[in-house]
Amino acid sequence: MNRLHRAISRANGKPLLGTALYFYDPIFLEISAHMGFEVVWIEMEHAGITFAEAADLCRMAAGSGVLSMIRIPDTRRESVLKAAECGPDIIDIPMVDSPEQVHELLQHARFAPEGRRGHFGVSRALRYGIVDSIPEEQQSLNAELSLLVQIETAEALRRVHEIAAVPGVDIFIGPSDLAASLGIPGQTSHPKLLAAAREIVRVARIYDKKVATACAVTDFVHWTRLGVDVLFCANDIAALKAGAGLALKAATEAIEQAAIEVGTTA
Repeated sequence: MNRLHRAISRANGKPLLGTALYFYDPIFLEISAHMGFEVVWIEMEHAGITFAEAADLCRMAAGSGVLSMIRIPDTRRESVLKAAECGPDIIDIPMVDSPEQVHELLQHARFAPEGRRGHFGVSRALRYGIVDSIPEEQQSLNAELSLLVQIETAEALRRVHEIAAVPGVDIFIGPSDLAASLGIPGQTSHPKLLAAAREIVRVARIYDKKVATACAVTDFVHWTRLGVDVLFCANDIAALKAGAGLALKAATEAIEQAAIEVGTTA
């Protein structure tokens, strides 16, 4: 049982709550930890975070007592290996449409005999080599590093049994991209999308997989009812917009109220 699975087990049926970092912001990570978020998502598919910054964020997450997840854009050896050396708790791969992609991820993320992960004995993941036995630490990493594959296309939905049957990975459902692939872009509450989500969760449970997702506030109840294990429910940009929006609204209303009062007493 890896760190993610242990955390899920301790949650007693409630989803772990996560937040995403789309840019390098240690302050947001630390605030999230203080607020009670349990997982931080370090975004490297769409955002410009570097591997050096990702490693720093993993350090901060570990020091703050939260799990770290790096999402990289693909299963290329370079992408997987560099993310793994940052020492995250979880690596997530988007747009996984086939079991072949899952096997490629496993080959690059696991040390022999489970895979072909390259030897680098002084990475953060291996405690910079300050261990009694590097081979033993490598095997410990094989057990501890959680791997998530994203089901977010019609093709992945069609092959969900094949993907979920591969040992050693868990499932991340991407509602927005899945909705777009199903011909209903932006409609993450559409019955077609919700039915697909139910099917993916059902199949995941057949193969004893954990399930994660990220969604908007309007969809929290649906995903909670489905029993997902990890729910990413916030991100740095959305939090900035929401906070700034509340302040702007309150200030605008105060100005309007003051103008009314001045007009009344004039």
